[in-house]
Amino acid sequence: MRQPFDNINKQEKINLLKDLEAYSISFEKNELILKKVKNTNFIGIIVNGLIQIIKTDYNGNRIIIEELGENEIFGSKISSLNNIEYSIITKEETKIIIFDYYQIINKNSKSKYYNQFIKNLLEIIINSINEKNNRIEILTKKTIRNKLLEYFRIVSSKNNSKNIYLPFTFTDLADFLAIDRSAMSRELKYLKEEGFIEIKNKRITLLY
Repeated sequence: MRQPFDNINKQEKINLLKDLEAYSISFEKNELILKKVKNTNFIGIIVNGLIQIIKTDYNGNRIIIEELGENEIFGSKISSLNNIEYSIITKEETKIIIFDYYQIINKNSKSKYYNQFIKNLLEIIINSINEKNNRIEILTKKTIRNKLLEYFRIVSSKNNSKNIYLPFTFTDLADFLAIDRSAMSRELKYLKEEGFIEIKNKRITLLY
């Protein structure tokens, strides 16, 4: 998987961050990121840690839009953030490098490391678009069962394994799939009883 600073050495990275006036911010677990980010238009690169982009509607329903980890990117121009319904929260201690979006696109640089950085970002964004398309495939399924099975299929195919290790809790899985937690638990129980899956803690094994 492409990373933001692939093919950029340590000194070139230092020069790049200086050229683009980037800065890093550290967060504790369960901290709201946007409160600390001063830039209206920004791109963030996760150095380490885990974040969730969450939408909470007027009824208080919570949907996890994205969960992002080390070397993944997000920002006001590439994520759903320009609305008071959206928030970004850390799920563990997290460090993020913040770039001004306009510094990146308006930079007139012929340096090899800058061009490599732009290439890396574009490949990461393309991968992010593919992930979003997978999410749409899941959410368009009509039933909870089909949403679960489609999610399992996508993760299994991505990892080339019938063993799926959930990256989050079952509550977060329900929020990610935009379904009721209790109804999802019942459907998982039925899928297990019918021989579709095995469940052990956060590991799900596909049997079909």
